[in-house]
Amino acid sequence: MFAEEAGGRSGPAALIARAATGWAILGGFLLLAVVAVNAVSVLGALFGASFSGDFELTEMGVAIAVFAFLPYCQLTDANVTADIFTARASPRVVAGLRALASLVAFGFGCLLLWRMYPGMVDQRDYNASTAILQIPIWWAYLPILASLLLLVATSALTFLEDLREARG
Repeated sequence: MFAEEAGGRSGPAALIARAATGWAILGGFLLLAVVAVNAVSVLGALFGASFSGDFELTEMGVAIAVFAFLPYCQLTDANVTADIFTARASPRVVAGLRALASLVAFGFGCLLLWRMYPGMVDQRDYNASTAILQIPIWWAYLPILASLLLLVATSALTFLEDLREARG
């Protein structure tokens, strides 16, 4: 399962790759659930029924799904790049630039993880919840923090792999 994404990796690297892939798939299912909530909400509005809290569920669901996709995008080199600047560069230079980008992603992942944890604690301590459904906001932070932890792991993995490729 998820052997393609493991990409010839073994040991901890393959475990990280499989975890990122599985997490992105879960994020995709969550996004499908958000679409279903919105479809039910639109259909309900057409027939005079209301669906309270659909905006809240959409907001939380999309935020969680977006963060769930970040480690997979890092792992598969699917982030936005401007290839026009590296079209004539050697493979070693391109690998070096990818290693630098992985290092930047690692830094941002660590920064977000470092700051979002206290944010979650504050949301929990102040009992912040959504206005209509009264869902505790800190619940959304848990999968987001897991995504960021996985982003840090995939960034470190891709940094080491790209650095190895840049060195030849």
